[in-house]
Amino acid sequence: MSKTIRWGILGAANFAREHMGPAIHMAEGAELAALATSSPAKAGPFAAFAPGLHIHDSYDALLADPDIDAVYIPLPNHLHVDWTIKALEAGKHVLCEKPITLQASDFDRLIAARDASGKLAAEAFMIVHHPQFVRARELVQGGTIGNLVHVDTVFSYNNTDLSNIRNQAEAGGGGLPDIGVYTFGAARFVTGQEPDKILSARLRFENGVDVFAQIAADFPGFTYGAVVSTRLFNRQEIVFHGDEGLLRLTCPFNANVHDMPRLEVETAGMTVTTQRYPGINQYVIQVENFCKSVRDGVAYPCPLEFSRGTQDMIDMVFAVGGRG
Repeated sequence: MSKTIRWGILGAANFAREHMGPAIHMAEGAELAALATSSPAKAGPFAAFAPGLHIHDSYDALLADPDIDAVYIPLPNHLHVDWTIKALEAGKHVLCEKPITLQASDFDRLIAARDASGKLAAEAFMIVHHPQFVRARELVQGGTIGNLVHVDTVFSYNNTDLSNIRNQAEAGGGGLPDIGVYTFGAARFVTGQEPDKILSARLRFENGVDVFAQIAADFPGFTYGAVVSTRLFNRQEIVFHGDEGLLRLTCPFNANVHDMPRLEVETAGMTVTTQRYPGINQYVIQVENFCKSVRDGVAYPCPLEFSRGTQDMIDMVFAVGGRG
């Protein structure tokens, strides 16, 4: 029988409780075995869906647990690099929430620690595991919409709670670190291209964090536009516009949470083909792909080198638009 990967979670974050904890518990080949938190009240909801969960009162205690193979890190952004490296040095595989770093140069440390440990370390960039993105990449790179000319992306939601870490500069908050990773990484994943130049970056800041960004960029084969905001009504969409058709993803990021995802292809004669993806949990697929990579040596869809490219693009945008 294939080895089950035993997981621990560093911290009882809301996102871990609502999404990634249940995903680890449900994923084939995975077991949610431990949680590090000093709060019994926060541990309760995790133990409710994962009976037998071992509760450690510190992150270090969980990393010292010899029964844990892999850890998931949902800590605030500014803690990601250090705790990922600590976990690798403790002999654990690591899946860390995005953004795994706040500047591209930090990937040097992460990749060096990964290589020295011989363990898998990756950013939890779940969208590349969803079949809508795998299919979009096949169609765009396969020429279904002809020559790709322009990519248009938008991701927004309204978060004015100043106590939320996404609105705290000292915790690595801001719209681009939080959701810009999706608008940038999605275009890079589907097209297989990297940006040549950021043509313009109109940024608005509040309390030291970016809350609105309007971006124009050049890629080798197409132009690119994006709107990213944490102060607008909920919206998410990507359009890949070619000279012979267009491909639209209507719910590319929070699949089956924001809406049911649809992949629409429109070609000559106003022919529209729609594929829907109800009931697919991209977090579960992410965990299963991670476990396959650890257990069977299967190539992981989102290595650190890919994630570095997204952070490179974020750094380019801040270089043009400023950091507030």
